[in-house]
Formats: sequence, C-alpha cells, structure tokens
Amino acid sequence: MIPKAELHCHLEGSISPALARELAERNRLDVPIGLIGEGGHYVWKDFLGFLSAYDLVCTTLRTPPDFGDVIYSYLASAARQGAVYVEMSCSPERPATLGMPYNAWLEALEGGIDRARRDFGIEGRIIIICIRHRGPERALSMVRTMVSEPHRYVVGFGMGGDEAQYRPVDFAPAYRLAHDKGFGCTVHAGEVLGPESVWAAINDLPVTRIGHGVRSAEDPRLMAELARRGIVLEVCPGSNVALGIYPDRAAHPLHRLIEAGVPVTLNSDDPPFFHTTLGTEYDEAGLGEPQLRGITHTAIAASFADEGTKQKLLGEIGP
Repeated sequence: MIPKAELHCHLEGSISPALARELAERNRLDVPIGLIGEGGHYVWKDFLGFLSAYDLVCTTLRTPPDFGDVIYSYLASAARQGAVYVEMSCSPERPATLGMPYNAWLEALEGGIDRARRDFGIEGRIIIICIRHRGPERALSMVRTMVSEPHRYVVGFGMGGDEAQYRPVDFAPAYRLAHDKGFGCTVHAGEVLGPESVWAAINDLPVTRIGHGVRSAEDPRLMAELARRGIVLEVCPGSNVALGIYPDRAAHPLHRLIEAGVPVTLNSDDPPFFHTTLGTEYDEAGLGEPQLRGITHTAIAASFADEGTKQKLLGEIGP
C-alpha cells in the first residue's frame, strides 16, 4: 500500500453517516429528517444543499468527547488506507456556540489524536480555521486565542468560507500574528473564484500553502509563480467534481498543475459528503506509484509539523 498524507480535511466534514447516527443516539437526538438517504449517504443536490447538510450533521455534536471521537474515527479510517499523517482543519466556532471552552475542545481533540496514534500509528495535527464570511475581526480574535493558549497539536492557521466575501488583505493582521508566532499558514482560494483569488492570497498573506487552488491552472503565469515560490496546493479532486467545479476527473487540472511544476498534495476535503476517501483520491489520480509517493513526500515536507516529526515520517515511508 502506498503511504499517504493529508493536509486538507475538515473535522465536521469527516463525520460519516454511521457516526452521525451514533452521535445523535448518544446525545438523545433525532437524526435530522432528510439528511441520510436510503443508500446510507448524505442527501444534497447543490452547493447550498451541501452547506445545509453539513450544518445538520454538526447538530449531532454536543460534548467535548463527541469531537474527540470524530477525529479519532477519521484518523483510524485514514490509517487503514495507508495514511501516516493528517492535518485536520478545525473551527472553534462550533464548540463556542455550544458554550464549550477552547481548551476543553482542544483537550478532546488531543485525546482522539493520541488514541489514534496508539491504535494505528498515525500522526494527527490541528489547523485552526476561521470562517471568511464572518469577517476579519473574528479571525483576529481567533488567532489571539490560539497564540495565547498554545497547544502542542495546533500547528497552523487557515481560512475557509465564502471566497467572494472580503479580500485576503483584510485578514492580513490575523495571518501576520499567526505567522509571527510560528504557526504555518494556509488559505482556501482558487476553488470557486478564479486565479485572481490565488494571486491575492499569495501576495497579501504569509501563506506557504493554498487550500484547493485548482483555478490556478487557468493562468500560466500564476502556475509559474507558484512553482517558483514552492507554494503547495492542497488539491481535492473528488470535492471539486462533486461540487460541479469540473464535470469529471478527466477534466480536472491536477495533471496540468503537476506538469507546470506546481507542488501538489491529494486530499479528501469532506469525504463522506463527496463519496470519496483519501485512498480514493490516490487511486483515481491517474498517476503512477513513484508520482504518488512523491506527492506524499511533498505533503509531509509541506506540513506544519515540527521538523523532528517530519524527518521521522519521511524516514518511515522511505523513498
């Protein structure tokens, strides 16, 4: 089995329908009507429907142990597919709405990561993400909490949400603070919006990675710049196809990006919603084993883990 690593997966987006049912039962809740179809899959038809289904799944989360079980479940599943390292994108917004203290939430995630390492040998880390359409002030407040209450598994800062809201430069104070305090930085860009979204991100924010970034393929000059700077794209083909950004995997620009020298990684984003897994992304990339192993090396080298962890993982997976 080819060793794998993942840099772009959302915590709540990793909850399988079976786990959603288990969480609902544990918390004495009904599974939201219409959320899970007869085939055992989440039901949604378009991007807004996906967001609605995502929010419904999140309603099954109530306590810190719930969050710990979610990250454990995903790491266990990824490890069975050959993953040795996963960075999970985690937003403090959801636990905050439940009145859950930041540290209690992180302790639960830490417990899940530690259990997964013990049981499966996989390493997990956390990227704290803000929600773009909730504004730059909220993002800055989140980073202030992150740097004032450091945690050994919180290694980076990122931003998801609606690309059309605000400009990357509006979030520069939050990103500068995270970067200055030693956290790795990434940002969703070039998924729904075009190359201009990626240009703005790499010019105005101290990022070394771009979440998605696939629309960069529309601009040869941008691809050359990403290659020159070594900025890594966290590519999620299954997600892009499921959300209609590309009609199918054959139309996806993964290969064009690679041919242009852009460093890429393969990721599942919100796997049960998009009927994919990390293993599926590797299997359906249309690449040979040497290239896939190279992608895993790229992911580990571009990860926000400490240097000792990176070298240990690179040594374990071999050339």
